[in-house]
Amino acid sequence: LLQHLANLAATAWKEAQESQQQFQAQQQEVARLQEQLSRARQDGERWASALQRAQKENLEREATRGAEQARQQQLIRDMKGRLLELLREKDALWQKTEGIDTPTASPVPRDAGLCACCRKDFRLLSRRYSCRLCQGKVCQTCSVDMGRQGRCCLLCYQHGHSQAP
Repeated sequence: LLQHLANLAATAWKEAQESQQQFQAQQQEVARLQEQLSRARQDGERWASALQRAQKENLEREATRGAEQARQQQLIRDMKGRLLELLREKDALWQKTEGIDTPTASPVPRDAGLCACCRKDFRLLSRRYSCRLCQGKVCQTCSVDMGRQGRCCLLCYQHGHSQAP
């Protein structure tokens, strides 16, 4: 019986030691899990803080964008208004000038090295033409080819065509 009790005590002792080792292992596992939980909470707080900052910045950008869009729309309205004013002014000026005669040809400039119309210098590559009506020296851009009749300056051409019909 004593032997049996000693065996039972030894078995109980071994079970107690195994239980204690399991308990210590579980305590270590709990400590590791608590540390992971703590790190996860810290990460969650950092992510929540970053999310709040990003949302705040987004709201600020949206407010700025809305203000800029409103300013641009106002600028567009102002420009449209100004365009209408200018168109009305142009129409009024056109109506005032409708009865005025076309300009007459300008007198021949004294400097034969300049175009009579645009005052551009004649160079090696820019040819000068004599107007058949006013005898002014003009460049190719400011002259009109009249075929067999020769060339004339734009002013004489416009003046001649406005009186023809």
